[in-house]
Amino acid sequence: MTDKPEHLPERLALLADINAAKFLSTGVLSGHEGPPYIALNKITQPVDATGARTEVVPIRDLIDDVMHLFRDDARTKADAWLAPRLHAALRLSRREAADSRLWNFLTLAVAPDYVVWRHLPAKGRNGLPPMVAASRFSGAHYTQAFSRLWWAAELFRDGSDYGPAQVACGNQDVLNTVLRLDIIDHRPTAQALMRLVAKKTVTTGREVNALAVVTNAAASTLMYDVLAEDEEWDGGAFDAWVEEADSAPPVPRKALPMGPDDGPVPPAAVDTLVDRFTEFFEDARVRDRSDGEDRRDLT
Repeated sequence: MTDKPEHLPERLALLADINAAKFLSTGVLSGHEGPPYIALNKITQPVDATGARTEVVPIRDLIDDVMHLFRDDARTKADAWLAPRLHAALRLSRREAADSRLWNFLTLAVAPDYVVWRHLPAKGRNGLPPMVAASRFSGAHYTQAFSRLWWAAELFRDGSDYGPAQVACGNQDVLNTVLRLDIIDHRPTAQALMRLVAKKTVTTGREVNALAVVTNAAASTLMYDVLAEDEEWDGGAFDAWVEEADSAPPVPRKALPMGPDDGPVPPAAVDTLVDRFTEFFEDARVRDRSDGEDRRDLT
């Protein structure tokens, strides 16, 4: 298995996609060797940000802790623990978090061992040894090992409360399916979906996938932002949270951290969508039964 890098960079940096791809050898993807760190760090660019939120050590400490805490558990359980803490530790703006170069740097220069630990499959394909998908190192925001956790925490948190994000990251079908949907940019929609998961209205992977499909399909005719209006987002509060990184305490390990205090989602808006989404889901189940088969896995 890949070892922790012996010499960590002090600050976050940016690694271009085209350069990241050069280091994704079979040895790296299979966990038999680490990336060539010296060569890799020579072609990175420094981030524009300064101060505590660019320090690598606090991020690496979180990664060490999650790998220790879940060493004897199902690796998928690590996501719900790490996602809110990674979000709180990095304190990125959405513009910064949309830059794939940052996530490439984290997976290859800071924590390739975590990527292998978390995402190496039990068996290989086509006679090949088990290998991590290259997209876990450098890929879309909903697939890349760290990006998907940060964005899940950002899109599913309820203001400063990371509780719903923890619910989201505790369900692999939410991470694999719901996180891809544009409708979760609407905060009441994201919260309504997570409430149905938390209430166990939907439980199995097929049910989560079915819920994602019917709510996404309905969005083509229903305007969720009109049906369940959100309050105006307080971007100033989010910016202040980012800027306060230098004075922020260490991210707690036992309790959930506090996220940006940019206001909770209006409960009435969430209630409206919970009722509507429950109807969509029940209608889908009735249609499946009437066809004489279980077709709830609509993906």
